[in-house]
Amino acid sequence: MPDIKVVTEVAGRICALPVEVGGAVGDGDDVAFVEAMKMEIPVASTAAGKIKTILVKIDDVVAEGQAIAIVET
Repeated sequence: MPDIKVVTEVAGRICALPVEVGGAVGDGDDVAFVEAMKMEIPVASTAAGKIKTILVKIDDVVAEGQAIAIVET
């Protein structure tokens, strides 16, 4: 089964991670929230599966297009 990278579309600071490694996610489920321009922007999974790895932690600064998690489908 392929691994899917979940990437953020905005640069900012990770302010919430509502998932855990090993947890199930559906297509479109929020994996993280990035604080940018005083807004919390959700980062959604693009596939259903299980969280294999979380590549960031709370308060990490991320760039646009950066992978934040890996979903095992």
